[in-house]
Amino acid sequence: MMVEHAEQTAQMPDFGGRKFLAVLDGTEECWVAVTFAAYRMKRTGGIVKLLVVIEPDDFQHWIGVEDVMRAEAYEQANQWLDEAEAKIAQIGNIEVEREIREGRTADEIEELISEDKNISILVLASSTSTDGPGPLVSTLAARGANALPIPVAIVPGILTDSQIAELA
Repeated sequence: MMVEHAEQTAQMPDFGGRKFLAVLDGTEECWVAVTFAAYRMKRTGGIVKLLVVIEPDDFQHWIGVEDVMRAEAYEQANQWLDEAEAKIAQIGNIEVEREIREGRTADEIEELISEDKNISILVLASSTSTDGPGPLVSTLAARGANALPIPVAIVPGILTDSQIAELA
């Protein structure tokens, strides 16, 4: 007896508007987080949102110096964003959004997540130092498990790009 089966097409859900947020702060581990976010978005679809936060005490000195230091901080932020975009472009054709904010990093992350409802995961990477998981991971962990309304993925900072590609 021959049985006919209706052909079912497995379709992936459309994740086109979904965003993974990665924070650039100049640490080695931030590049691991960017790499993971990019490979994951390449695989599942979506946008990598890059954030650089300029801390206010970085340039609150004398009035004449403040403007110069702020300009230098923005220049550094744009350099990190350019480097991250170049790295992401090497991984694949992945949409990237860039953002620079001034304030306390953890506060600005929370605010951005509350403003942009398409951010579905915050991607961080742990430090390879024996001093702890890194300043950003430590700060967010100290705020408690329910501080953010989205999952936080913490990628081991020791992973290579090829290991990340396999995991993502």
